[in-house]
Formats: sequence, C-alpha cells, structure tokens
Amino acid sequence: MTGPLSSLKILDFSTLLPGPFASMMLADLGADVLRVEAPHRLDIVRAMPSFGEYASAWHALLNRSKRSLALDLKKPGAVDIVKKLVKTYDIVLEQFRPGVMDRLGIGYDALCQVNTALIYCAITGYGQTGPYKDRAGHDNNYLALAGVMSHTGRKEGGPLPMGVQVADVGGGSYGAVTGILAAAIHRSQTGEGQFVDISMFDGSVAWNAPAVSHYLVGNQNPEWEGWQLNGGSFYDFYRTADGRYLSVGSLEPKFWTGFCNAIGRPDLIDDGFKIDDLETQKILKSQIQKVIGSRTFEEWVSVFAQVDVCVEPVLNVSEMVEHPQTQARQMIVDVPKPDGSTQPQVGSPFKFSKSQPVYKHVGSALGRHTDEVITEAGYSAEEIEQLRAAGVFG
Repeated sequence: MTGPLSSLKILDFSTLLPGPFASMMLADLGADVLRVEAPHRLDIVRAMPSFGEYASAWHALLNRSKRSLALDLKKPGAVDIVKKLVKTYDIVLEQFRPGVMDRLGIGYDALCQVNTALIYCAITGYGQTGPYKDRAGHDNNYLALAGVMSHTGRKEGGPLPMGVQVADVGGGSYGAVTGILAAAIHRSQTGEGQFVDISMFDGSVAWNAPAVSHYLVGNQNPEWEGWQLNGGSFYDFYRTADGRYLSVGSLEPKFWTGFCNAIGRPDLIDDGFKIDDLETQKILKSQIQKVIGSRTFEEWVSVFAQVDVCVEPVLNVSEMVEHPQTQARQMIVDVPKPDGSTQPQVGSPFKFSKSQPVYKHVGSALGRHTDEVITEAGYSAEEIEQLRAAGVFG
C-alpha cells in the first residue's frame, strides 16, 4: 500500500533533529526520501555523548524508510551529482545556516535553474533574514527569545527545561512539513516551485500566540503561574501520597463540579469559578493538593477511571507505551531491520481512511544506497568507480 505522498521525491541534506524528523514524517506518508550525508562527518545524533547507547535507536528512528547517499559536497563532481538528482527529486530540505548551500554551489538559486518547479525548504534557527539570521541556537534559546519561557515555569523557581523539543519539532519539523505541503499544493495549481523559509524562532512565537495576544490586546505580560493555563489556576499537576502526579484540567463547569464531587469536596465548587482571583486560586490549589496527597496514585487512577472530568495520571514512558490508547492508535510500531528482525519505534500520528503509514526500514548505514542511487541517476559503472576514486563518496 502506498502512502498519500508517494508522488513526492525529497533530497534531504539536514542533520540533527528538526530536518530529519520532518523528512521522517514525510517518508512515513510515502514520500521517497534520499538522505545526502557527508561521508567523513559522523552524524552528530549518533556521536553525541549525552545520548549514549540510545543514539543508534534515535538515528534508526529519524532516518527510517530513507535511503542514504554518501557524498562529499566539497569534492569536484559532487555538485554535478546533486544537480542531476534535482531533475527528478523535486523537493530539497536543508538545515544549514543561511548561505552555506549557496557557497557549495547547490543553493536555491543554482538548483531552481536546473528544475524550475523545485520546492526548496530551509530550516534555520532564526530564518533567512533579520539581525539574528547567522546566530547559533538551540531549542531553549528559541523558546527564551520567543517569550515562551517568561511564563512557563514556577514563580519560585523560574523557567523549567522542557522535556520535549518544542521549537525544534513544533516550530522546525512541523513547520517544514506544513510549508513543503503548502508549496506542493501551490505547485500543483501553478507549476511554480518556491523557497520555503522555516525559522524555529518564528515557530516558537507562533506557538506562543495565545499568551502574546494578552499583551497585544491588553498590554499585559503573562507571568509564571499568572493566568489560567500556566499554573495560575487549579489547572495544574498534583502530587499523590506515593510521589506520583495527576493532571487536573477540569476547566468547564460540568467537569469542575464532577471533579469536586469525585474528591469529596463539593464545598470547593464555587471557588473554582473565581478563575481570575489568583489569591483564591492559590488557596484552592492547596486544598486540592491536600486531598490528592492523602491517597496513592493507583487509588486516584481507579477513582478517575470511573468519571470523565479531564483528570489523567502523569504516566512515565513505559506506562505510556503499554497504555491501551497508545496501542489502539498504533503509536508504537515494529519497523524492519536489515537482519530480518524488527525494532519498536514511535509511529506516525497521521491517520487516513484510504492509506496507512509506510515503515520500510530503520535508518540505514551511511552511504548504504550510494551505488543504487548514482546508477539510477544515469552514471555508468566506470563513471561511478572514477567518482569513488576521487573521494566523492568518501
């Protein structure tokens, strides 16, 4: 069964997380993704010491269903190979700082002369323009400058490190996928390709839109634990007697009333409706904590399994993996490995009535498909050997 994006062919020059995660999602949906890798530069995802033994599993996830072409872009002949591939691979994805691909001779201006319908997507930290366009950054930097961390945290402790890469994946990966698909629709209507400029900073600002609206309309800066959804109300997390946590999101009147009845404190109902009174909310939260802290995690899980009031347990990863909702949604899948076995991985979040995600294989070894790809591009066996001798493939 082919995926809904089986007509798309993508040359992926990206590394780290945002670009590879984006092209992984596109590959899951059936796109033909060819990863172009530097032969003498170890993939930083596999090499990063902090990832330890898990690095190979991350690499296998991010590069599943993609072919790998080893290509030294600084060697004579490499640029010609890219330009030949671009004639049939109609989308380019890269994640270098602005200008790097231009200096290599394979930037948008050069490649769109080869393929006028080319869609060229560049993911950067701060975009192709502006005073920060050449500045380095990571997820927490983008979130900090976007104002997200000014109201994500606790008053007493300040901003908290995110457990997920919001800017990288939310702004970069999903931004790239959305931009590429929008450009593909535009091309199907007009025949025109275009440059897609994705900034992780821009994406972080966009994710921060509800809070930013408070300032733009009311000239009010949101603060830690200062409004309804960031800890300023009973909408929060509460510790159980055995050190686990529950998430309480009972915002609507019927859910709040049901929650209070479920914990045996109907006397708290009226205070819950005083959502803008921060002092009342502070006292209310202490009362909720006292009740939740009187019973164990499993006891509360049993209570709230019987009532639908927007209260759920904070699961660890192993519990999430085994959760019936995770299993029912096929969010953990078995992906083929070269030796015939499989590796469990996180599945695609996209569900369609007419097709299923495609999981061809886990991430491949560097350059595994080089000969196959170069042959498909029209090079003879003799030409391939000459290129190899010249070090083009490493």
